[in-house]
Amino acid sequence: MKLSYSWLKDYIDLDVDPLELSAILTDIGLEVEGFEEFQSIKGGLKGVVIGEVLTCEKHANADKLSVTTVDTGGKILPIVCGAPNVAKGQKVLVATVGTTLYDGDASFKIKKAKIRGEVSEGMICAEDELGLGSSHDGIMVLPPEAEAGTPASEYFDIKKDWVYEIGLTPNRGDAASHIGSARDLVAGLNRYFNTRKYHLNLPDVSAFKVENHNLDIEVEVKDTDACPRYSGITVKDIQVKESPEWLKVKLRSIGIRPINNVVDITNFVLHETGHPLHAFDAAKIKGNKVVVQKMPDQTPFVTLDDMERKLHVDDLMICNVEEGMCIAGVFGGADSGVTEKTTAVFLESAYFDPRHVRKTSKRHVLQTDASFRFERGADPNITIYALKRAALLVKELAGGTISSEIKDVYPKPFRKWTIDISYANVDRLIGNVIDREIIKEIVQDLEMEIVEETTEGLKLLIPTFKVDVLREVDVIEEILRVYGYNNVKFENKIHSSVSLRQKPDVEKLQNEISDYLVSQGFSEIMNNSLTKSEYIAQNKDFAEKNNVVLLNPLSKDLNVLRQTLLFGGLEVIAYNQNRKINDLKIFEFGKAYFKKENYDKKRGVKNYYEEKHLTLFATGRVKAENWNSQNTQVDFYYVKGLVNSMVRKMGIDETRLETTETTNGNFNYALQMTSGEKILAQIGSIHKDLMKMTGVKNEVFVADINWDLMIQLVPRHDVQYVPVSKFPSVRRDLALVVDKNIHFDNLKKLAFHTEKKLLKSVGIFDIYEGDKVPEGKKSYALSFILQDSNKTLTDKVIDKTMRRLQQAFEKELGATLR
Repeated sequence: MKLSYSWLKDYIDLDVDPLELSAILTDIGLEVEGFEEFQSIKGGLKGVVIGEVLTCEKHANADKLSVTTVDTGGKILPIVCGAPNVAKGQKVLVATVGTTLYDGDASFKIKKAKIRGEVSEGMICAEDELGLGSSHDGIMVLPPEAEAGTPASEYFDIKKDWVYEIGLTPNRGDAASHIGSARDLVAGLNRYFNTRKYHLNLPDVSAFKVENHNLDIEVEVKDTDACPRYSGITVKDIQVKESPEWLKVKLRSIGIRPINNVVDITNFVLHETGHPLHAFDAAKIKGNKVVVQKMPDQTPFVTLDDMERKLHVDDLMICNVEEGMCIAGVFGGADSGVTEKTTAVFLESAYFDPRHVRKTSKRHVLQTDASFRFERGADPNITIYALKRAALLVKELAGGTISSEIKDVYPKPFRKWTIDISYANVDRLIGNVIDREIIKEIVQDLEMEIVEETTEGLKLLIPTFKVDVLREVDVIEEILRVYGYNNVKFENKIHSSVSLRQKPDVEKLQNEISDYLVSQGFSEIMNNSLTKSEYIAQNKDFAEKNNVVLLNPLSKDLNVLRQTLLFGGLEVIAYNQNRKINDLKIFEFGKAYFKKENYDKKRGVKNYYEEKHLTLFATGRVKAENWNSQNTQVDFYYVKGLVNSMVRKMGIDETRLETTETTNGNFNYALQMTSGEKILAQIGSIHKDLMKMTGVKNEVFVADINWDLMIQLVPRHDVQYVPVSKFPSVRRDLALVVDKNIHFDNLKKLAFHTEKKLLKSVGIFDIYEGDKVPEGKKSYALSFILQDSNKTLTDKVIDKTMRRLQQAFEKELGATLR
């Protein structure tokens, strides 16, 4: 949300520097995220001066150019001009050398140049080149009394302002306007400067009066739950035209494009009061009746952006007796808006239920200034004030007469509510004792009325625009916000207690693994837990029935909780690859979420569960390109080696894990590690269909680890020191021919199962397929490390052990010696 410094001065007698005010706004909870200077003409016409054309002659080498000399206030400049209307004696606008001119977001700098042999030291400008108008028929000629040398910024009285970009939190609908923010500033400034001189000055609407009843439009509200209040009035015999400069400047300062005087008035009142208005062309309200109702499902409706939308059965509409005219609180219709031909308007000032507006806005992906405020909760008791303010401005800027009584359908008025606050609770929650007079001044500046006061606290009457102030703690938050968080004093001592942490220390383990991966060149990422259901719908390995669906999603791309971390990581890789970053190693710790019928858990939500995963992604080179390193590409075995290293680093017994091939459709090929019947990790190359879906161009290798299960496998006992054996180890090798479907892991597990005492490790140092190896077979060259911790091994014991291993391989796996 944007706030204008000069606009705020309309409601407060501000005498504070704009930059200092920025800090005060942040201190009172209206965080300033941006602060910039605004000029009514971009660039402020800096470097542009008024000049007098002293001479004007045709260019000798160009028929359409003129060579002029221009007096810019004592300095005579030669300027080549291409305008057909340039003439001697004119007062013109000259952009001198070094001046920057703007055309929208583009700009160019005036330089000294030679044009067809003639020197030109500036530019005589047309009004569109300076942003003073839209005409480009010729140069802009000023009245004769304009004085040469006068800066154009002074002549045209360029307005300067400072604009604040406010990061408004969702609960602060009361501050979503200049008056709302000014109200907070009154309280903040009085507290900041310890004074009582600042007051809120509201625009006067006492001049409002009904002049005739020549255009009476009836109002009927059929759904008072969705529209608790609807107010409206007609203004007749108006002239729709361009807005005056002061109004256009105010709107432009906060990024609003001026349209015409009537529409600009509704936008002005919205940003002034925080209450959205809508202006209908009265001639297009068929039957002279406004009906607020919901329409049949899938009813087509064309909005202001000329898009046809299919209405939902719960969308509230503003209709005439025949058709819809506007989506209530969200967006206007294409056929009922104000145009240059409009001579009478019906002004709407309503209060719509925040939930209805929010759902409709998200459903149609329409985020407007009106929906932004209605979603956060507008003030139902400001509709008449805003209506009168708009009607008076329409009379002032468009003429006409107020031609009906105010129609106000308000069956169940919203009343102010009371909240009791205890001084003891204020002191306890803030941590400081605040002077009671200061507390009373703050709540009164925020327009909370004190209806009862005791030595122990206050009874407050809360205004209806404070939609988020419902409890005592909310009032205390308001007091602290204005009092200033920076004014809360802290003790120099720290209170702490010693606590025992569970084993294993989950947070410590996660940090250790993160540090390990970073040391291997990985970067940690954090993705949104929300993703789009389309991913699951197009993937056979995830069930749509397991989706945790959001009832009110922000968009269709964020409508379910993720079942896997795969899609988010692949989106990150695609984003980087599109920017020529092809070497990536990233990892993410995050939760996956599932809906599962009849799933009951002691803690959590019935029928839903979540589990934490660690997912690794690698693509491109292992190391950055360098003259003294090999151009090694990441592959399956690189990622698998990282997983094995993490398993060992966490002290998990590898003999409890089984590695097998998996047919998961997300991978071209993959292995999975299991513990019992549970999958610990899946490691593989991402399938081309999944790459295409997420926009990934190069092969990606992934390891998806069930972190919760990994933590369960971490041993609970402390690591015990074992001294290095005094007795030497012995290595023996075997070359075995086995079926192609036999994996090294099968051989390794069988070896440890056969020899549990002496066998320390099994390695593989060669794999061979081809000549002299039968078809359907392959050769493994294995190494075995044997050691006895109590004595030196003899050849007899070693040979006996190796025979036993060989016999086990032959019997169980059909292996033969090569």
